Amino acid sequence: MKANNYSTVSFLSDYGNKDEFVGVVKSVIRSIANEVSIIDITHGIKPHDIRAGSLALARASQYLLPGIVLAVVDPGVGGERRAVAIEINNGEYVFVGPDNGLLALAIAMLGDVTAAIELDNPNFHIPTYSSTFDGRDIFAPVSAHLCAGVPIKELGTSIPELSLQPGLMPVSSIEGNFLVAEVLWQDHFGNLQLNISQEDIEDFNDNLVIHIGDKVRTVRKVNAFNQIQESEIGIISDSSGLLSLCAFGRSAAEEIRVSEGQQIKIENGSPLQETPTMITIKEKP
Repeated sequence: MKANNYSTVSFLSDYGNKDEFVGVVKSVIRSIANEVSIIDITHGIKPHDIRAGSLALARASQYLLPGIVLAVVDPGVGGERRAVAIEINNGEYVFVGPDNGLLALAIAMLGDVTAAIELDNPNFHIPTYSSTFDGRDIFAPVSAHLCAGVPIKELGTSIPELSLQPGLMPVSSIEGNFLVAEVLWQDHFGNLQLNISQEDIEDFNDNLVIHIGDKVRTVRKVNAFNQIQESEIGIISDSSGLLSLCAFGRSAAEEIRVSEGQQIKIENGSPLQETPTMITIKEKP
C-alpha cells in the first residue's frame, strides 16, 4: 500500500492551556516528524464533553488543511474504548483519536471512510505508556509516524467502518404550533447556536416567540448584529449556516439565561407593524 506523507496536524482537545498536556503532545509529534506544522483548532473544550468536542470539530472540518486531524476528548481513556485512525477519501485526511463518537460528525462532512484501524501496534507508541494519557503515548506518535510516511495499515488492526461509534446530533421537531430546537453551543461572545437553519423558519414572521421553560421572550430575525436594538434579542444565520440567538454588544446567553443542551420552543410571532409617518405639505405663499 502506497503511503502518504503529511505536513500538517490539526489538533483539538479538552486539555486546556493551564497544564503541560498540549505542549507535551506537540513535542512528541515534533520529536518524530520535526518539520510538521501543528495547527491548534482549540483546547478549550469543556473537560470530558464529547458532544461539544464533536460539534467543534465538525464546525471546523471544512476549513482544515488536508493531513492529520488529531482530536482528544477522552473520558474513557484506559478503558474499553478503542484508539483509532480513520482514513478519509483515500488519504486526503486521517483522523486520529478515541472511538467514542468524537470524530464521527466531522468525518461524515468530509467524505468517505477508506480505512479504519485500531491502533494496537505498540511499535508506533512511545514506550513510557500510562493508562491516563493516550494523547501523549498513542495518538501523538501515531500522528507523527503517519506524517513521516508510515502506511496506516501498519499501525494496527483493520476494523469495519460500521463498528465505529456514531456521532450524536440532536434533531429538531414539531409539536403543535411549536418548532422545538436545542442549544448546541454557546460561543465566546454568548451567542447561542441552535440545531435549526434559516429554512426551518422561512415561513415565520420576522418576530418570533421563544419559550424556555416558563420564560417567554420575543426575538427578531436579523441579517447582521448591528440590526439588533438595545435590550433586543436577534436570531441570525451564523457562520456555520445554523441559526443563533444573539445580542448586539451583549451576551444573549446571560440575558436570557439559557445554556448548551437546553430546549427552546419557537412559535410564530406577530408581523412587524410599520408606523405610518405623517407628511404635511405646505402650500407656497
